[in-house]
Amino acid sequence: MDGSHFLFFLKQGAIMKRNAFVMHLYPGCEAEYKKRHDEIWPELKAELRKAGVLDYTIYLEPKTNYLFAFQHLADDAADGELADKEIVKKWWHMMKDIMDTNPDESPLCDELKEVFHMD
Repeated sequence: MDGSHFLFFLKQGAIMKRNAFVMHLYPGCEAEYKKRHDEIWPELKAELRKAGVLDYTIYLEPKTNYLFAFQHLADDAADGELADKEIVKKWWHMMKDIMDTNPDESPLCDELKEVFHMD
């Protein structure tokens, strides 16, 4: 969904969920992390969209190498099913050499609790 379609979607009063979490990048891997995301596979983006991920942004805090991720999800998002998708597992495998991961190669994520929101 491009930006204009996303704005139209928002104007229609769609209910969305927000999701935020942190991950940790290994020191010295900042440029490689950005490069890999600049070249993200179209089929991975399509799978994210299909699962209801409407908007996905990742920020880097350079002093600690923490990655802050924020997503807008469709109210009926199936993002919990992404871990079962082969393209997602392939991405995780590729990323495991530059960030903290779980034994299944998924990124080690700490969910963040929303304490304030302003529309």
